[in-house]
Amino acid sequence: MALRGWSWDAVAGPAGTGNRPLLEALEAALPDAAVEGTIEATGARERRRRVLPTHLVVTLVVAMGLWAAESMRHALAAVVEGWHETRTRRATALGAPAAGAGPRWHLPSTAAIVRARQRVGVRLFRELFHAVAGPSATPATPGAFLGGLRLLAVDGTTLDVADTPENVRAFGRPTTHRGPGAFPQLRAVALIETGTHALCDVVLRPFRGGEAPAARHLLRAVGPGMLLLWDRGFDGYEMVRRTQARGAAFLGRTKATIVLPPTAVLPDGSYLSAIYPSTKARRHHRDGLVVRVVEYALDTPTGPGTERYRLLTSRLDPTAFPAQTLAATYHERWEIETALDELKVHQWAHPRPLRSRHPREVVQEVYGLLLAHLAIRTLMYHAALRDGVDPNRLSFTGARRGVRRAIPRAQRTPPKGRPLFATGS
Repeated sequence: MALRGWSWDAVAGPAGTGNRPLLEALEAALPDAAVEGTIEATGARERRRRVLPTHLVVTLVVAMGLWAAESMRHALAAVVEGWHETRTRRATALGAPAAGAGPRWHLPSTAAIVRARQRVGVRLFRELFHAVAGPSATPATPGAFLGGLRLLAVDGTTLDVADTPENVRAFGRPTTHRGPGAFPQLRAVALIETGTHALCDVVLRPFRGGEAPAARHLLRAVGPGMLLLWDRGFDGYEMVRRTQARGAAFLGRTKATIVLPPTAVLPDGSYLSAIYPSTKARRHHRDGLVVRVVEYALDTPTGPGTERYRLLTSRLDPTAFPAQTLAATYHERWEIETALDELKVHQWAHPRPLRSRHPREVVQEVYGLLLAHLAIRTLMYHAALRDGVDPNRLSFTGARRGVRRAIPRAQRTPPKGRPLFATGS
């Protein structure tokens, strides 16, 4: 994310040498070309010189996802810290006061930051996310492939948003038998690569929107060479049909209420069946889709488990994909639970709702959170690749701290391009 003079690889001299791999990983996650191209494609570039140009607003919104427990001004101050140090050193070398080292720039007020975010809007961040999100594992990445198929998983979560009338109208408020929830909520349904926790796609919906329809929308990001994992609630005829139409394989848990009479029992104990769009279609054997069913229970320290798992898969060959292997692979689905936990617990890291008080800024802030997660996970993948370890065994919190330290350090050398900061309002 070399935002016009804010180059991740602009590290010179002994003080910055140790940060180069980290900065290169961040540049890989959010390349300047992608940021620049998205700004142009969405028409979001500022029309006149501003204290908060579009590039800096992009940096700020991503920084809000890294300094999630802090105010917007604190996040912006962290971003510009290294730039101020550079200006001061140059001014001192010239024997001039710091203010003479270049155009004067003061940390904007919260109101000015909000106006800048409103000016840039949501579309830029949505398209930037889709431009950079995607799988990154290689066949050598532990737990990333099965039989040559890349493992992906889908699941959903909710995020508390600021309790304002506008957010309540846009997103809705959860209710229980005890009454309405404390905050309105936004629903996010995500698709991740299990071997790296890399976000591949996301759908944001009001709380009242269901997860299953959003998951079907995420099938736009799957295709041949992929194996999609899902939990109960995402299964069903339409999910199976659309996944197969995309050329992807699937392995997902299904509800006990779905009728799946065996049509052929396979040597490993699994069996073939068919799933239908309706009871009438099943009765007349119309429009059925052939599936393989794997049933099992997990052993416990006290003996065999009582909870039965029933999986559906499009992988019909028991020799290439034995039932025991599929059962073990299904539990890779839990990696998406861990990834969503990283986002909500370790990255957000405090109990307050999202800062933004208006729906468009809420969605913008969530995309900043997702882009920040992508940057952290890209760093972890590069580190794991360099050291030959499993990316999912590295510390997410430690990587987040490293990214937060690197952002100011990246600005401590003179920019090679034209200055990011322009004067004017």
